[in-house]
Amino acid sequence: MTTPYPNYITPEGFARLRAEYDQLLGVERPRVVEIVSWAAGNGDRSENGDYLYGRKRMREIDGQLRRLSKKMKDAKVVDPRQQPDKSKVFFGATVTIADEEDNHRTVTIVGNDEADASAGRIGWGSPIARALRGAAIGDLRRVLLPAGEKEYEVIEIDYPK
Repeated sequence: MTTPYPNYITPEGFARLRAEYDQLLGVERPRVVEIVSWAAGNGDRSENGDYLYGRKRMREIDGQLRRLSKKMKDAKVVDPRQQPDKSKVFFGATVTIADEEDNHRTVTIVGNDEADASAGRIGWGSPIARALRGAAIGDLRRVLLPAGEKEYEVIEIDYPK
């Protein structure tokens, strides 16, 4: 799946991907391999639950390792602290926006692989992030959301120190 924009990620987000990869490869996979080896030595593999489950789990781990490896290979690490123009919304910005009813919401624009809307981290490719790109304080931006079109005003822009 090719995206029309780079797969940006913060240094912290890349470190989390790396830690998950290292945990799977260095801890979890060897543990499962050990269980499968032990279970294989117990005879009939067709009715051996430890063996069958272990093989299934190993395939899941290998698939996850491939996905993580591809994400890390395709990632373009961008440190928001290095943003030269902090007066506008770019990758890594924490933005406070207000809708038509003056409801304020603060979001941080991060890589799509590290987005977590419940924690206020929205992916770079999300509709709100795309609408906010390049905006300055006081700018109005329209966003087409599943619930309909909304207009937001940029109230504050902040970058990590």
